[in-house]
Amino acid sequence: MKLSILKTTALAAIIGSFGVEAMAVEWNVSVWGKRRAFTEHVERLAELVEERSGGDFTLNISYGGLSKNKENLDGISIGAFEMAQFCAGYHADKNPSITVLELPFLGVTTLEQEIAISQAIYANPAVQADLGRWNATLLMPSPLPQYNIVGSGDAPSTLADFEGMTVRATGGIGRAMAAVGAVPTSMSATEVRQAMDSGVVKAVAFAPHAHVSFGTVENATWWTTNLNPGTVNCPVVVNSDALADLSDENREILLGSVDESLEHYVDYYNNQTMAAWGPLLEEKGIELITYSDEELAAFREAVAGPAAAAWIEDMNGRGLPAQELYDLVISTLAAN
Repeated sequence: MKLSILKTTALAAIIGSFGVEAMAVEWNVSVWGKRRAFTEHVERLAELVEERSGGDFTLNISYGGLSKNKENLDGISIGAFEMAQFCAGYHADKNPSITVLELPFLGVTTLEQEIAISQAIYANPAVQADLGRWNATLLMPSPLPQYNIVGSGDAPSTLADFEGMTVRATGGIGRAMAAVGAVPTSMSATEVRQAMDSGVVKAVAFAPHAHVSFGTVENATWWTTNLNPGTVNCPVVVNSDALADLSDENREILLGSVDESLEHYVDYYNNQTMAAWGPLLEEKGIELITYSDEELAAFREAVAGPAAAAWIEDMNGRGLPAQELYDLVISTLAAN
């Protein structure tokens, strides 16, 4: 009898141990480069999910080990990993709806505004259907400040000096730079330093953290302080099937940790990245180029309206409610 009880107890322990193991969930997360301000919300999300689940739900973040950055959406679509970050401008035809957030001169001035307009667009049914074609659910944005440009060689003291200059610039920023005669070149962030070193591009449009992370400040001689032509939109998405397969508790933990992760991101970007940016430029002796209000006003007038009109016409042709999406961005901005 005692032996039978012992066997039963041992068997229960074994089954119980398998049960605990089976309940644990691990997601693979595909990002690129290295840990930096751009990925701080993903890192914080992983911390919160593990902490709040008691270790039963973990996010394994891989910097380039799972996919190339331009292929992250494809990887999500086939379930190669459960979560990924990508930038709309890397493959605009795959995610046309969210490229409204990359239009030049929208008037965004803070990271909080960038979050607000991104989340408003991400919640739109047409946008969700657009990303749904890739089995992707939009989870959170990666809010970035307005881009500015570092370059080497003769500094463009006026906007006319950009004539003929090769500039790494994607999406709406590329269209804006083309309007002042520059030659925009699209490439992923990881390719930029080599392109700059070899002279393929003379200048690079990035947010400050990326100029540091990808080394463009190492041989730069000038920086535009107030060009502010726009930014890029880089969402974090999850595989829709994987999200549906989560237990109600883990799904609530994941979705309920987004706001705190974004708050951490904004605090980190404003109080660490931006606080270090000015001193770094000074340390490296990089010349600061500031354009007149008159030049910038003329730049905006020449670019903003035509770019928006062209985007609306193009997206209408693709069956998207383009005017509705554009108006949603503008009304959300006005409210924030």
